[in-house]
Amino acid sequence: MDLSVFFAGTGGSVPSPMRGLPGVLLRCGGDRLLFDCGEGTQRQLARSVGLTDVQCVFITHFHADHWLGLPGMLKSFALRDRDQPLRIYGPAGLTRLMDATRFIYGRLPYELEITELQGGESVEFGGYRVSAIPVEHRRASAFGYALVEDPRPGHLDAELAERLGVKPGPDFGRLQRGETVAGVTPEQVIGAEREGRKIVLSGDTAPCEAVALAAHQADVLIHEATFMQQESERAADTGHSTARQASELALAAEVRMLALVHLSARHTGGEVQREARETFAGAQVPRDFDTIEVPFPERGTAKIHRWPERKPGATPENRNDVEAVASR
Repeated sequence: MDLSVFFAGTGGSVPSPMRGLPGVLLRCGGDRLLFDCGEGTQRQLARSVGLTDVQCVFITHFHADHWLGLPGMLKSFALRDRDQPLRIYGPAGLTRLMDATRFIYGRLPYELEITELQGGESVEFGGYRVSAIPVEHRRASAFGYALVEDPRPGHLDAELAERLGVKPGPDFGRLQRGETVAGVTPEQVIGAEREGRKIVLSGDTAPCEAVALAAHQADVLIHEATFMQQESERAADTGHSTARQASELALAAEVRMLALVHLSARHTGGEVQREARETFAGAQVPRDFDTIEVPFPERGTAKIHRWPERKPGATPENRNDVEAVASR
């Protein structure tokens, strides 16, 4: 199953010329799952990968920068004659929120399923699950989310199987399904079960043990970094994290890649990345429309792919300078 992360919006609180409001699209095989839907998310998608008919939307919490784009997107789906159900998940209060905004998106030609989750509760999909992580964001009822694949069968040692008398072809498939073939058991020729891949999104949160536990050895941790370390008191007061705090959590959790999002317009990606890399050398600061591809571990580690530069004169080398000018 192909697994990737697309960043529709990497800013926080208010949009900047370079960063839209929170929105992350996870592409899992044929599934499309959207995490948060800040104002302008549908336009961000339309400008990049297209306004795909997502199957599910997971809302982390109800501060406006994380959901205000949802009513407009629901209406756009209706105008495109969508007929597939859309499922929306979030913390307690989601039903009340959707009822209160119904006058905006009106009657829909497709089924809209609203589900309020409890902390620790999981939503099962084919071959993976998404679990709600209770996080610490002021007094808000807030979640992060963890996408965890089911374990995969161990690797079949084909050479050993042949030496033991199993013929290549359908008999190999029977062994992998757990059958004994020609007196050879699966345990003799199939290695240990392999863990599935894991992607964790923190949502808005102060440094949080629940996120650290969920992110243990994650392939990718997407963590907010609203503030720099010199603003740590303000971060604590508002229930957010600094870039250093996020990187310290990633290091302790032994994650393979850290991606920092929810950047304030006061800071450039370059300065946030520099602070984070003092602690976690592999920290990345995605820009809008960047993608992280997450292969199976035996095929390598996650890699970030930069979206072609959109601003005239901007290159990968000078983009941070462009961001600095735009945020003044």
